[in-house]
Amino acid sequence: MIWLTLLAMATLVFISRYIFLEPKLPIRLGPKILHFLHYTGPAVLTAIWAPIVFHQEGQLNLGINNPYFIAAIVAAILAVTTKNVLLTTVLSMALFFIIN
Repeated sequence: MIWLTLLAMATLVFISRYIFLEPKLPIRLGPKILHFLHYTGPAVLTAIWAPIVFHQEGQLNLGINNPYFIAAIVAAILAVTTKNVLLTTVLSMALFFIIN
């Protein structure tokens, strides 16, 4: 049953990707849908990082003792001021490892 479920999920993911990537298929998305899809990346990334940064030990933690929160604030400030992804990543990770 597990293998059947895995095979079904893999097939579903493959078909959903193949439909939009195969140029011979006559499916085209409208400009409004394409514009709407620009928000999926930030939404998914926010859904990944927000629980890690804000939710510690089963409760909301916005204090100075949360190294994830401090490093996230520094990363946001660096991203806005420097606009350099590599520098922001390296410095915020270094700060996190120092304070953790």
